[in-house]
Amino acid sequence: MGPSGANPEVVNPSNPPVGSSRLVPFANRWSRWPWWALVTVLLGIVFVWVIATDSTYQAAFNFILIGLSTTIVITLIAYPLALLLGLIIALGRISRNIFAYQISTFYVEIVRGLPTLVLILYVAYGLTPVISNLINGIGSRMIEWNVLLQLATGMSTLRVRDISSETRGVFALVVAYAAFLSEIFRAGIESIDRGQIEAARALGMTYWQAMYHVVLRQAIRQVLPPLGNDFIAMLKESSLLSAIGVAEITQKGGFYATTYFLPNQSYGVLAFLYLTMTLLLSMVVKWIERRMARERRA
Repeated sequence: MGPSGANPEVVNPSNPPVGSSRLVPFANRWSRWPWWALVTVLLGIVFVWVIATDSTYQAAFNFILIGLSTTIVITLIAYPLALLLGLIIALGRISRNIFAYQISTFYVEIVRGLPTLVLILYVAYGLTPVISNLINGIGSRMIEWNVLLQLATGMSTLRVRDISSETRGVFALVVAYAAFLSEIFRAGIESIDRGQIEAARALGMTYWQAMYHVVLRQAIRQVLPPLGNDFIAMLKESSLLSAIGVAEITQKGGFYATTYFLPNQSYGVLAFLYLTMTLLLSMVVKWIERRMARERRA
């Protein structure tokens, strides 16, 4: 205590110490500006200028860009399928049916416990032949039963080599991401008050009607931002499909780098393409988050 009985450690709000942000009122405001975004944009502009003026970068860009459509198409096909499968698994995870719960939980724990690359390799080269043989067997049975003969003939003659690497890649991403998306759906469903289901059932709805009309519509709104983040993650992890020969941008970049011995140009262009796509998608996800936050406050 000081001679006047006041605690010397207590700061008088009307007399802030030197170095306080109140002496520079614009400090806090400017410190929150997205300077990182400005630096990123400037670096992007510089890199675009380099591509436009350097023939080696331009050649690498034109070659790698060929695989961009494959990357986008695979992601756009795999993600909705993973959403559907993930929702089914999530419903199994919250089901009171012991078989649905155990099977869905087994799937989630196994898939989440494996590295994505290992899972892709296993699905592409281990699981795909099994599925091909299963389709062959079903087709043969359909021919015996004289059912849909044209379709049955195609199924019975399907061979593993007929299944493209792109199809295997889509299948692998669906299997991998359905487990993660199911946990997002499960968390969203369980965040809805149980009383709403009970009220819907009291009004005469069945369990599935209450789940569809009451619970899922609210849960999906809550999980939209994390679903968007997983879409970005899938877009990036589609690069792992280069391990099974899918001609997406990572495979194109690696091929160009090793063929022409230009790693800086090849992988620089590859990083630029991925950053452009992911940063733009991240901005969309953040916009969705802000809009939903405003709607909840309203």
